[in-house]
Amino acid sequence: MPQTTHEFSVRLQQDVSLRYLLHVPSVPPTGTGHPLIVFLHGAGERGDDLSLVLTQGLPRLLNEGLELPAIVISPQLPDGQLWTRHLPAVRALVDHVASEHDVDRDRITATGLSLGGAGSYELVSSYPDVFAAVAPICGPWTVLYVTEESARVPTWVFHGDADQGVRVEDSHRLVEAIRRRGGEPRLTIFPGVGHNSWDPAYQDTDVLEWLLQQRLSDRSLAS
Repeated sequence: MPQTTHEFSVRLQQDVSLRYLLHVPSVPPTGTGHPLIVFLHGAGERGDDLSLVLTQGLPRLLNEGLELPAIVISPQLPDGQLWTRHLPAVRALVDHVASEHDVDRDRITATGLSLGGAGSYELVSSYPDVFAAVAPICGPWTVLYVTEESARVPTWVFHGDADQGVRVEDSHRLVEAIRRRGGEPRLTIFPGVGHNSWDPAYQDTDVLEWLLQQRLSDRSLAS
């Protein structure tokens, strides 16, 4: 008997809960509000203990006293999860925080390391009309998320050329894919640096200042 074609649709509703760290700067916002940075952690910080998120990357630097004039959201993935499934919740979290704090929606950006490096680019690719820029660090599979729209998002990619956890070629492929679609990404490769390329990225470059300078409206004017 031949197979027949059918179509089925159903509306599914799922409650997703995200624990997160929130940094609100001590300085008052400008007339348009604070910029907002979404930080996505790596695989080692998954779980139900938010102190794990404080051990790496931007949350660690903030916990150690970094003065950053931006609101920073650092959500935590449950054990064994990937960011892909939780990106709608992260997007909703941005709206939630913006509703409770003075956020400049023209200056919302994302960054992340390793698993979160891939997650940060996928987040921006999924919602390019929300994010002004992205800085993925040593993210795997990121090339899979490049679209015509995401290629227009200002992107600064970081990787160590001695990384044994995520191949540096993954970042090269991401940059090449963006360029093929007309984008102009920045790429910084740290010689002799292994998987932890986030420490030199956040501490030895001006990437955080770069993120704060990006505006969604600049991209709209350029189109």
